[in-house]
Amino acid sequence: MSLEPIDLLHQGNARTIAAYIVDTEDGPALFDCGPTTTIAALKAGLAQHGLELTDVRHLLLSHIHLDHAGAAGVLVREHPALQIHVSEIGAPHLVAPERLERSARRLYGDTFDTLWGELAPVPEANVRVVGDHVLGLDCFPTPGHASHHVSYLDRDGTLYSGDAAGVRIQPGRFVMPPTPPPEFDLDTWQQTLEEIERRDPERLALVHWGVADDPRRHLAELRLELYDWADFIRGGADVDEFTEYVKTELRDAGEDTGQYDVAMPLWQSYQGLKRWADRHARA
Repeated sequence: MSLEPIDLLHQGNARTIAAYIVDTEDGPALFDCGPTTTIAALKAGLAQHGLELTDVRHLLLSHIHLDHAGAAGVLVREHPALQIHVSEIGAPHLVAPERLERSARRLYGDTFDTLWGELAPVPEANVRVVGDHVLGLDCFPTPGHASHHVSYLDRDGTLYSGDAAGVRIQPGRFVMPPTPPPEFDLDTWQQTLEEIERRDPERLALVHWGVADDPRRHLAELRLELYDWADFIRGGADVDEFTEYVKTELRDAGEDTGQYDVAMPLWQSYQGLKRWADRHARA
């Protein structure tokens, strides 16, 4: 199958959240699945490739944030043979998602149900904790965005990177770090970028959004932007100043500011950066 994203059309917005079909040694798999509110678009995307949900044997999760994994429990309810691959840290929160849901509801308030829909538990029997190799793909930790984040490197050179390689709405060139609370960590993310560069992927399959064929430039831009944002927040910027700063960057790069703000809301990125900066200031 050709490497192209399934557009999950989140909240009716094109090119904000993607999923990917991955050919594995045990048949077709999905890389990330989006939230429950996008299941209809996911099924439509599968159908365009001649597949039904029940043809997919495995779901490879980068991490358990709702825009990447929120639909997992509902998909298993519809397709009980579906195997869910996730990090050891993330696995318990799929089986018992109550704490994850409480935290997300505090963050999103009354918009939670509209944005994400049902967050159903995944039966423990369907959960597979990832190791170094999963279905013929290399798997390795890629924390920084989240402590439980992993990425998958296919033998063809494609890195299914989740959020570890940032946000870049194709065909644009601007690379934006997604830095939501509570686990963003600058130093850890820099180590992740070094690990990705060491593995020298040929392309990056981005959930936000599309396939980047220039991974070296892309990762270099992400590294610079992470340091730039961190310095700006440590300098005392408030949320309004940060939001305007990033929107100016996007406008100068010829990008659609609204589309990036949907893919990774800037107020969330500010909260993650501010939490990180405050923690370091106390230390």
